[in-house]
Amino acid sequence: MANDDSKQEEKPFKVEKWDHNAVRIALDDAAKKIILDNLGYQEDFKLIDTRLAICTTAVLFALFALLWDYLHPFPASRPVIILCVVSYFVLMGVLTAYANFVEKNVFLLAREKDIAGVDPDIVWTLSSTMPKYDENYTLQIVVKDPQGEERKAELTKSAGEYFDENGQLMDSFEIKVMELHRSLSQKKKAQ
Repeated sequence: MANDDSKQEEKPFKVEKWDHNAVRIALDDAAKKIILDNLGYQEDFKLIDTRLAICTTAVLFALFALLWDYLHPFPASRPVIILCVVSYFVLMGVLTAYANFVEKNVFLLAREKDIAGVDPDIVWTLSSTMPKYDENYTLQIVVKDPQGEERKAELTKSAGEYFDENGQLMDSFEIKVMELHRSLSQKKKAQ
C-alpha cells in the first residue's frame, strides 16, 4: 500500500496546455518541489502567515460587529458597527497592498540552514510571472546571504518548452531550475 502512495506522489505534473493559469501554477509547484526536495531547504511560511493574520483580524472585526449588534440591537450598536465596517475595509486595503507590494509573485520562501548552526540562514525566494495571453514564463530566484547581500537570477522561456503534447511536465524544467540555482550558488562561492 505504501508503494501505491509513493507512486502517486511521484506522478509528474499534468495540465491542460491551453489553461494559462493551470500552466503557471503547475510550473510554480514543480519549481517549489524541485527546490525543497532536491536541496533539502525548509519552507518559510512568513509571507503566508502575515496574510492570514491580516485576514483573521478583518474577520474578527466583522464577527465583533455581529456579536455587538446581537447584544445591543441596531440603534445602540450603530457607532460600533460603523467602526468595525470601516476597520474591515481598511484591512482589505492593507491586504491588497501587502499582496501587490510585499508578496508580489512569490510562491516560495525557503531557508538554507547553516551546517554548523553558527551563521544565520540563507534565504531563497522564488517568484514567477506569466503575463496574460503570453506564453513566456519567467522564474526568478533571489538569494539573500547572512551578510544581507542579495543576488538574483531569472529565466524566461516559453512554457510550451516544458510540457509535451499531452500536457506532461518534462524533465527539462527541473534541469533549468537546478541550473538557475547552481548559478547563484557558484556566485556565492566565488565571493
